[in-house]
Amino acid sequence: MPDNKTAPDSTDDYIAAFPPNVQETLQALRQTIKEAAPEAKEKIAYQMPAFDLHGSLVYFAAYKNHIGFYPTASGIRDFQDELSAYKTSKGAIQFPLGEALPFALIKRIVEYRAAENIEKASRKREKKR
Repeated sequence: MPDNKTAPDSTDDYIAAFPPNVQETLQALRQTIKEAAPEAKEKIAYQMPAFDLHGSLVYFAAYKNHIGFYPTASGIRDFQDELSAYKTSKGAIQFPLGEALPFALIKRIVEYRAAENIEKASRKREKKR
């Protein structure tokens, strides 16, 4: 696992700091997010990979025993039933390392979050008029 003393410069740097099996999972997660929200921009935030689309979209990170996925509170709340097999908190989901990630569900959560952010940005533009 990487040391948390220095923030990575890019998502590639972040992923490269992990063992090959974790890198593979992180790359697949990254690709799923890109496919679900192709307009989103990658960045590093809170020392982890993140995607931005009219504001923060989702974040992810690897830990000793799980992959953390952070789709904000609405991304958890509105998919709570489907996430019942995973440990969740207000803004985080823990996917155990060594188990297949639910990529179809992750894609739907990212699409939902993207639509939320696009709608919020649209309302903001309308208010300014």
